[in-house]
Amino acid sequence: MSEITKKEEENLSSKDYESLLDQYQFNAKEIAPGKIIKGKVIKVTSTHALVDIGFKSEGIIPMEDFISIKDKNEIHPGDNIEAIVERSDLKEGYLVLSHKKAIAFKALNSLERAYNHHTWVMGKIIEKIKNGYTVNVGINTFLPDSHADVRTVREPENLIGNRYKFKVIKFDRKSENAVLSRKLFLQDEREKRRVRIFSQLSQGQKIKGQVKSLTNFGAFIDLGGVEGLLHVSDMSWGKINHPSEIFKVGEKVEVVVLDFNEKEEKISLGYKQMIPNPWENVEEKYKIGQKITGKVVSLADFGAFVELEKGVEGLIHVSDLTWTRKVVHPKKILTPGEEVTVSILNVNPSTKRISLGLKQVMPHPLELLKQKYSPGARVKGTITSITDFGAFMEVEKGVEGLIHISDISWEKIKHPSEKLKVEEEVEAIILNIDVKKQKLSLGIKQLEGDIWEDFFNRQKIGDLVKTKIVRLTDFGVFVEITPGIEGVVFLSELDEQKIEKPEEAFSQGEERIAKIIKMNPKEKKISLSFKQARLELQKLEYQKYLESQDDKLTLGDVFKDHFKQIQSPKKNKKEEKR
Repeated sequence: MSEITKKEEENLSSKDYESLLDQYQFNAKEIAPGKIIKGKVIKVTSTHALVDIGFKSEGIIPMEDFISIKDKNEIHPGDNIEAIVERSDLKEGYLVLSHKKAIAFKALNSLERAYNHHTWVMGKIIEKIKNGYTVNVGINTFLPDSHADVRTVREPENLIGNRYKFKVIKFDRKSENAVLSRKLFLQDEREKRRVRIFSQLSQGQKIKGQVKSLTNFGAFIDLGGVEGLLHVSDMSWGKINHPSEIFKVGEKVEVVVLDFNEKEEKISLGYKQMIPNPWENVEEKYKIGQKITGKVVSLADFGAFVELEKGVEGLIHVSDLTWTRKVVHPKKILTPGEEVTVSILNVNPSTKRISLGLKQVMPHPLELLKQKYSPGARVKGTITSITDFGAFMEVEKGVEGLIHISDISWEKIKHPSEKLKVEEEVEAIILNIDVKKQKLSLGIKQLEGDIWEDFFNRQKIGDLVKTKIVRLTDFGVFVEITPGIEGVVFLSELDEQKIEKPEEAFSQGEERIAKIIKMNPKEKKISLSFKQARLELQKLEYQKYLESQDDKLTLGDVFKDHFKQIQSPKKNKKEEKR
């Protein structure tokens, strides 16, 4: 309070003096050393702050009394401030105040009250020290590492400079020492929130929350201090690979409570349940054979997933992507996000599976091929693969036919690779086009014509032919007459003498003359005889011999002379008896 001027003093009555005296005595009690008083900053210098405390003399607070440079910069004229009276400076006529001690005094009171009544204090973590932190609550206190958070603090620097609420676990007013715990405060607050939230929960209830974290199996949603789990299977009626496809950390969402257990502190949440299940009437909407447009959502080695509507996806198996026999990876045909027209192949609501076909919306390549070619037509192509039973030849782009091993050559071959190679260009004849069974049969040997038909036209029963033994069996031997034409010589026709085991008398690769004794053109079967061929050859040799003798000599003469020679010995034997 500023001094009263002389003019004002002259105008004061005796009653006014008494009032001023009473006021002085009252204020003197209020500003006794150790008292906390409130004032207003009226001037700030480099050395002190001048404070109007509502008394005759102002108070001063030394600038070093403020805790930090930041605090100094925040002191401005007009600010309200609290300070404690330390002493009066009689020489200068000022009261010396301490803002720092006022704060400390109030801090000790707050710490004591919080310690005794299990409440909390507000403080600022100012530095990291050994085994803990320094927290300023008006005075410096200690926060152990184990009480900094409910979880282990991985990055302590993130706590520095922040203000938090703490529980007081140890306090000594004399030594002005206090130990704080942020963990106990958080646990206490969490328990309060837990009790409050669980008391308000009910199954089917819609509740708002914030995505706290994402994992492979789901998302944790903060419901206001208590977290619930939104499992990946409850995020969408359709298939998703990871929760990040739908949610982002920090995003606010509305979910539905599926189940909860207060004792185990578990809350199960649902997101897809916010909308009707699209699979409930899926059989009514999608019919087998129906063509529908969808969007490719993901690709895998085994096929492509197509979204038909929100929450309903179908699978195009890799075998239903293209009509080509060769397996093609989906990424070579489709792109995620692409719109495609597909055919419904199968619908199974119980397993939530719909089988789709991409190739089925297009005509089968064999249908188009049948319009261009008929059986017997010649085509050129490339051998794409070889198997034990034949070779596959690409006739047109995406159209392959099978050349069976029996249709590669008229000769007997053990494996198609004896005649064909992969990527070799060849010509073949179309034998059959079966669109229903999706089969194209080709032949190469047919390019030469039917050698069996030619053989039966040229040969007849009784002809002698040169053969090569190709197989030995229990009932005879198979012989090759010409390449691609084989016949059989049964046991009874092998030799004049009885032969039970052909391998004892004949060997594979041996060449012999045989006589055709039976022919069946319809079944393409030929029976031959080594035995009859040998007799036929002997007869021919004898015929040649006769043709080489005297022309007058007849067969009768030969036999007549022969009988004479035989009869003569018998006559001599009779004469001797006489």
